[in-house]
Amino acid sequence: MTTAPDSEPVIEISDLDFSYNPQQPILSKVNISVAQFTSTCIVGPNGGGKSTLVKLILGLLRPDSGRVLLLGGPPEVTRSQVGYVPQYAKFDPLFPVSALDVTLMGRLDGRAKRYCRADYQAAHQALAEMDMDSHAKSSFAELSGGQQQRVLIARALTSAVKLLIMDEPTASIDAQVEGSLMEILRCLSRRMAVVLVTHDLGFTSKFFQSVICVHGQVHIHPTSEITGKMIQDMYGSDSQMIRHDHRCSTEGHTHV
Repeated sequence: MTTAPDSEPVIEISDLDFSYNPQQPILSKVNISVAQFTSTCIVGPNGGGKSTLVKLILGLLRPDSGRVLLLGGPPEVTRSQVGYVPQYAKFDPLFPVSALDVTLMGRLDGRAKRYCRADYQAAHQALAEMDMDSHAKSSFAELSGGQQQRVLIARALTSAVKLLIMDEPTASIDAQVEGSLMEILRCLSRRMAVVLVTHDLGFTSKFFQSVICVHGQVHIHPTSEITGKMIQDMYGSDSQMIRHDHRCSTEGHTHV
């Protein structure tokens, strides 16, 4: 569990089962709790259920049994308070959309609307926080992968979100950009919960306090508890071992 005393979980899943068909269960007896102001990483093999778990958290899928609470309520009601950053930005590179245009999309609520002054202020503030306001008028297609990632994070932050979910944000960026992304996440986790989906096992040891291991069943551990055997059992083969020699907590750093 990552729940701290006197902290209402931002994600609470109880006794959840889910399958796309009865003969092939995807997730079984899932019980996890993620607290506010924490950093959590979701890892697991392809087809293990990571994307399905995220869709259940966001209310895009309904469990066969069990309960999902997002920010204390049904996901269909509360997911407007969640910022989501997809793995890939799907857009026509010939479409003349600017970084500001992409960021403003975070202010849409599913209804046709004209952007108001508050929308533009929120977008520019989010871009500035990502150090991208100077690129507001730049073509999104012409930005580097790392710059596009910052704009997509800005889009997710244009509303008053309490939870940020990112899907494979390191897939298209280099090591140097990954380092700057880590610093962004470190700052954001001081005011919201951060959940990240990744295949990069090494990424989990650098920043995240807890790891949600997904492979049919779901278990949540402090990063310091992950062992080589857990990784082998989850991925079904030997994987490069990663360091888990400390864990950040409200009491400070602890080492093993």
